[in-house]
Formats: sequence, structure tokens, C-alpha cells
Amino acid sequence: MIGRIILVALVGPIAGAALAAGSPPDQDWPQYGGDAGGARYSALAEIHRGNVARLQLAWRWETGELPLAEFGTAPGAFEATPVVVDGVMYLSTPYNRVVALDADTGRERWSYDPGAYREGQVPNGTGFVHRGVAVWRDRRTGALRVLMNSRHRLIELDAATGRPVPEFGNGGEVDLLEGLAWPVNPRHYTNTSPPIVYRDLVIVGNGVADKLIYRQDPPGDVRAYDARTGRRVWSFHTVPRDGELGADTWAGGSNHFTGHTNVWAPMTLDERRGLLYLPVSTPSNDYYGANRPGANLFADSLVCLDAATGVRRWHYQLVHHGLWDYDMPAPPLLARLTLHGHRVDAVVQLTKQGFVFVFDRVTGAPLYPIEERPVPASDVPGEAAWPTQPVSTGLPALVPQGVSLDDATDLTPALHEEALAVLRRVRLGPLFTPPSVGGTLMRPGVLGGADWGGGAFDPQTGVLYVKVNDDPTLIYPDLTDAQGHAPENGPNDAGEVSLFLHHRIPILKPPYAYLDAVDLNAGRMLWQVPFGDNAAVRRHAALKGARLPEALGAVGTAGTLVTGGGVVFVGGGDAAFHAVDARTGSALWTYSTGEQRTAGSPMTYRVAGRQYVVIAVGGPGPGAALLAFRL
Repeated sequence: MIGRIILVALVGPIAGAALAAGSPPDQDWPQYGGDAGGARYSALAEIHRGNVARLQLAWRWETGELPLAEFGTAPGAFEATPVVVDGVMYLSTPYNRVVALDADTGRERWSYDPGAYREGQVPNGTGFVHRGVAVWRDRRTGALRVLMNSRHRLIELDAATGRPVPEFGNGGEVDLLEGLAWPVNPRHYTNTSPPIVYRDLVIVGNGVADKLIYRQDPPGDVRAYDARTGRRVWSFHTVPRDGELGADTWAGGSNHFTGHTNVWAPMTLDERRGLLYLPVSTPSNDYYGANRPGANLFADSLVCLDAATGVRRWHYQLVHHGLWDYDMPAPPLLARLTLHGHRVDAVVQLTKQGFVFVFDRVTGAPLYPIEERPVPASDVPGEAAWPTQPVSTGLPALVPQGVSLDDATDLTPALHEEALAVLRRVRLGPLFTPPSVGGTLMRPGVLGGADWGGGAFDPQTGVLYVKVNDDPTLIYPDLTDAQGHAPENGPNDAGEVSLFLHHRIPILKPPYAYLDAVDLNAGRMLWQVPFGDNAAVRRHAALKGARLPEALGAVGTAGTLVTGGGVVFVGGGDAAFHAVDARTGSALWTYSTGEQRTAGSPMTYRVAGRQYVVIAVGGPGPGAALLAFRL
């Protein structure tokens, strides 16, 4: 056991009471996104816009995870979204533990610790994070299994006991480093998003820290394994090997040594058709591509595979020769839309750029127009930025794009003048202005726009709800040695630096985040509201006496939940959990989480006749917890 586990029952009748006669049946949340298509929607309506203000905390479960000096490790934010099956909740903690809780009371049933911290701190700069687990039921025996991808291991546990399943792989685990194109340092291979299950296959991507830049850094192959035995069934090369489709988009033989290009975000699945959707990320390195000339397929692409075989069905590259860390951060969301009077099965990809791209789920044909538009050229020696980039023209952008002097903060006259002076020293321009030696202010920044939380889609109304950030990033190219190669384990610290004045006052005008509602049937923004607050900015001494907006906006990467009760639930990154009216965006209920920021995407389920809404908060440090609410 790591740290302390604390369970506090706070309100309501004795939990676990017998289900009253006539009570509605339980309803699970069996997959990370609610269903295999990642809609983050529940038809549950016991909690609705008329009574959501009566929500109270039912129970709280704390991870108890703290820094471990003996291993030099520290947990990051608690970003998990649990799954619930048959009244039991399964989740992952920042340190990659798998925990089973009673979904009605929060009482811990078992905990499995894979010891991920024993290999030292992960290199991603955020501390340990993990966002969830998957479950698989053996159709032959009825046994339920829990699947966890911890760093470079895929682990299968018995859901009843929490013990590894000995028949799976080697004593319950598979080494994900086996079968890759070249040897990989185990400390450099990570996983933060849950696996996905198709029939008797468990499918995994991987994570690679952006700051790792060296020849033959970890590749991003996506692999499928037999859920009973752990045998590898297929592998898809996100950087094509010689002779494969797309290999010619990596000039100079760069496909022989370029890594990353991985699927770190959650994948989604059309179970009926057996189609798997991959949001593929940027190749190494994020801000300088002279070592990998070309468009670089399948980087920064939405890729559809046959889930049974791993064979590519179609793809669409959404950033050519990426230079902005504009990888695909969100799970591709499956939706059924009504367009031009016809029902169509669609896949929706949200991006850090703030675009909504919509494709036919089967053919990959765009359902809303996409234009290739000219973008600014690079002024970095040796860099050949791609001359055009795809722009979604049929749907509104979710967030402001590009930077000009007009965007300088105006919270006070003094801050405005200071902001102008800083902005004049860096390169500004429209979306896709490339990195420059003097620094380019990129907007949206590396946290988006949309990020890994993605959106929530209401199939009854056709409306998509997305929490987005308006937080620019100052980026530079990672210029390396004279041969254009990064040194072994060379750092990638030039990007991921938001530009601030004084101590954490953003350089651009608020709000710093929005909650958007987009009608995907009509192709229009239904509403957009500033979302969340920034307490540190609001209390800042430099703003004493200034007239500030009611909501400054909270930068955060987690997602939303929409329910049949007409409520959108979202944490959004500030120290509060929010419920808003799905029709208007108006606030219905807010719960203060004290000193803990909301970090996970919310979920909901019904057990023992009651609907619960759950969100993960906190981290790094003590106090990271699951909060469960009911009427």
C-alpha cells in the first residue's frame, strides 16, 4: 500500500441498503468514455436541471499517494475516469495502482500495485498520471477481467480478487517493448490512457515524453493482444516502414530513426462494424522538423483500422509536418447525425487548434468542408514547413486562433502596456505561424483548444459540448547539433512555456477558457460561455482594485459529461465542480473543491436505485480524491 487510503461517508442514508421494490435497475458506466464510441453521454435523468442544485457529496475516497524519496518519484494530477460494472467501480491512480470500490459506498474492495514507481520518475514533467482502465468479460467462462497498461507493461487482473491472471502473458503481464522496431529504454515508454477492448482483443497505444529527442526514440506502434493469452495479434506502424503506405512521406530515410508519432490519447471503436479510430500524435521533435522532411504520415492524423486485423481502412492527416505539438489529443467521438435530411454515422475529431473535423465513419469522407489553406513560412535555417494546412470551414472554431497586438491583456492600463512591450519582441501571426529562433507566440497553445478530455455528445439533440482553453504558448525550434540531430536524451524544453506577466498573470485578455455547445446537425455554435475561474489571478496584488470579469476562465485538460437530465457536468481545471444547463450554458450548481483542482473527466451511473456523479480532483500532493455526488 502506498500512502494512506481514507474513506469518508458524508451524507445520505446508510449506503448499501437493499434495493427498494420498484426501484429502477442499475446502469453501468462500463467504458472510459461511457461507451466504445466515447460519447460521454448517459441517458440517466434522475438528476436533472430542476433538481441538480440539491446534489450533495455522498462519499469521498482518497488515493493517499505521496512522493517516494527512495525511488525519486512523485504522483501528478489525479486524472482518472472510473468504470462501473455490476455495482463495482474500477479505476487507476496516478501511481498506476488499480483499485476496486463499492460503487454505492466508496468502500475499497481491493487494490493492486504494479510498482510502476520502482523504475523511477516518468520523464513527462507532470509526475505520474493515468486516466483509466478497461474491462473484458470472457464469453466462455463469464469471468470479468481488468486491464491496465502501466508504463511498458500490459497487466490483466481478476476483477473479483485484484490478482494477476496467470494465463495472460507471463504471470499476468505482457512486456510492451517486445516486437518494436528497435530497442527502447523502459523508462522512456509510458502509458496514460486506458486500453480499449474489441471482442477478445485488448488494444494499446503508448506515451512518449515530448522532451525526449534522440535518434530511435520510442516508436508509437499500436498493438492488439489476445485477452486470454497475451499473444500479440497485430501491430500497426504509425511511422510506416519501407514498402508500407506513407513511407515516402519521410524523406532522407527519417522513418528509420524517428519515434513518437504515438497514440497517447484514448482510442474509440465502432463495435458493430469493427472499426478502430486512432488519434495519432506528432513525431519527434515537436517544434523542429528538419530531421524528418516531408508530410510525415501517419503523424497528426485520424486513422481508421480494422479492429480485428490492424489493417488501415482510411486516414486523414490534420497537420502536415507538425511543428506545433498540435497532436490529436482527444478520443475520436462517434456520433449519429442528421445532415441534409439524411442520417449518417460520423466520427468527430476535436483538435488543439480548436477545430471540429467530422468524417463519414466508414469511408473517411469529410462531412463538413475542409480546405487546404496557405500558412506562414518558417524562418528557421534548414526547416521546410509545409506550405498549407487543413482548416475546417464548415463548423465554427471552438476558441480564438492566432495572436495580434490587439489581444494584449487590458486588465489594467499598466499591464496592457507591459504586455504590448513583450508581444513586440516575439513573432505573432495567424494559426500555424511556425516556431522561430526569437520565439513564436502560438494560440491556441499546447493545451489547446480541446485536449485529452475531448467532448460530450447528446444523441437526442445532436449537440456537442467541449471545454476548451485559450492559453497561448511561447515556442522555439529545438535546434540541436551541427548535423541537425538532437543529443542523446536531449531536452525539449523550448516549448510548453506559457507567456506570463509578473507572477502568472496571462499576457492575453481573459477569458482563459470557454465551454462551447456546437450543434453538429446545423453546423453552428449554439452557445459559448467563459468557463471557470483563476483564483491566483483574481487575488493578484497587481490587480488590486481592478474591475475583473465574473469568470476569468480556468485552464484545464479534462472533459465533460452530458446526461438525459439536460445537464452538462464539467470540472474544467479550477477548484470547483460545475453543472450547467445544456440548453443555455447557464450555471445550475457549483461545488467548491477547496484547495484541490478538478483534474478528471466526470462520469455517472445508477446503483441501489440512486444516480451518482463522480469526478477525480487533486494532485500532485496529498488530498487527491474521488468525489461521488447524489441527490
